[in-house]
Amino acid sequence: MISVLSVAKIIILVSLFTWISACSTAPKKDAAPKQSPAELANIPDAVPRVEPKSELGNMKTYEVFGKRYFVLDSSDGFTQKGIASWYGPDFHGKKTSSGEIYDMYAMTAAHKTLPLPTYLEVKNLENGRKIIVRVNDRGPFHDNRIVDLSYTAAIKLDVIGKGTALVEIRAINPGSYRGGGAPVETRSRPREKRAPPDFYIQVGVFSDYGNATRIKNKLLALEAPVRIEETMLNGAAAFRVKIGPLNDIDIADGIVDRLELFDVHEHRILLE
Repeated sequence: MISVLSVAKIIILVSLFTWISACSTAPKKDAAPKQSPAELANIPDAVPRVEPKSELGNMKTYEVFGKRYFVLDSSDGFTQKGIASWYGPDFHGKKTSSGEIYDMYAMTAAHKTLPLPTYLEVKNLENGRKIIVRVNDRGPFHDNRIVDLSYTAAIKLDVIGKGTALVEIRAINPGSYRGGGAPVETRSRPREKRAPPDFYIQVGVFSDYGNATRIKNKLLALEAPVRIEETMLNGAAAFRVKIGPLNDIDIADGIVDRLELFDVHEHRILLE
């Protein structure tokens, strides 16, 4: 006889695998929607409002592809810089990790650790555009990405062409939000041409300079610039090992794919 606890565990596992499959695969970009990009660019941004946490998708911790993630209790004061991607036709109409149905035409996004839902301001650092999205999904489960945008959100940030962009995300407190939807600059501002900002791949922070030097020397085989930067950590000197500066996301992805060969299992993207 199956116990109530066993049934509950089965339900949780089924839900988990459902939203993992919806967020972990790169979308095909050859399935063009009926709406034109110009029409989708006029869809209003998400408007922050106070909501309870979703019943699904807010577990304290979960594991995907052997990596464990810890969901934040609150999004207050949260900011992050890194690489954004997008997901679209392959996932349209499927369940998100919050239990809602994914709508590629809505202003939504996926994040690994923010509470569901969370409202985010997303700024494309390559052209200055800003949007507001509602996070209702988990992902992207790619080593080099911090947020997955809906198709429409990606169009409004001008991410569709390249598929990725360097962004800054900032959590919005709905209780103190006094805006009126999309910032005026987002809808009316023409596309800007900017040089991509430089960024780094940080592969470790070491209290011992010798350990930092050993990692640096191993990574020189990547044929990319590697540096050691002194910093302070918990009141003591520490040494960051960074690859860069870089300004091409594809090159950074190639480097990250090879880090395992050098026994480097953790990294983060740093934008200055």
